[in-house]
Amino acid sequence: MSAPDARPDGPLTLRVGGSTRDELRTALHAAGVQLNAYAETLLDHPVFDPRDAEVVDILERDLADLELVGGGTLPEVFDAARAHGLELCPPDTGPYLRLAMSWQENAPDSVLSAGRSPAGALKVAAAPLSDDVEYPKGFYLRVVDGRPWLRGYRCDDEYRYSSGDRFAFRVGG
Repeated sequence: MSAPDARPDGPLTLRVGGSTRDELRTALHAAGVQLNAYAETLLDHPVFDPRDAEVVDILERDLADLELVGGGTLPEVFDAARAHGLELCPPDTGPYLRLAMSWQENAPDSVLSAGRSPAGALKVAAAPLSDDVEYPKGFYLRVVDGRPWLRGYRCDDEYRYSSGDRFAFRVGG
């Protein structure tokens, strides 16, 4: 689970899977990654049971890049990504991406929870693990006051992300 030293110019090649839940938590802790309760809930999901590792290429895009200049709901974001040849990440990508992204810049504010998509957050585009709106939909990565975070988030299918919100997608598959 080694991390590149700088932001890649193109897709980031990442190894996803192959670690146990405890190994992931240990690696996150050793890297100083903070978790919120929603991230802990997601890490307890069976999708984090051990599985063979796979190599995925990850690309960041904001909604304007996907021609969603007025923003969009999560289903709209996923549809627009597919129309641009991008795919959803494996559902367990979040912790592996957090460990790899040592270059992520500090967020422009320190607000951790405000009922909106936080500034400077990179959402991991993956299929939700539950249809229950009370269950976290996925992970986002953020650096606040120099500390890396892996946070889970909740939203319903009506919540609209802004055109500047950034998501990490899988390239190819």
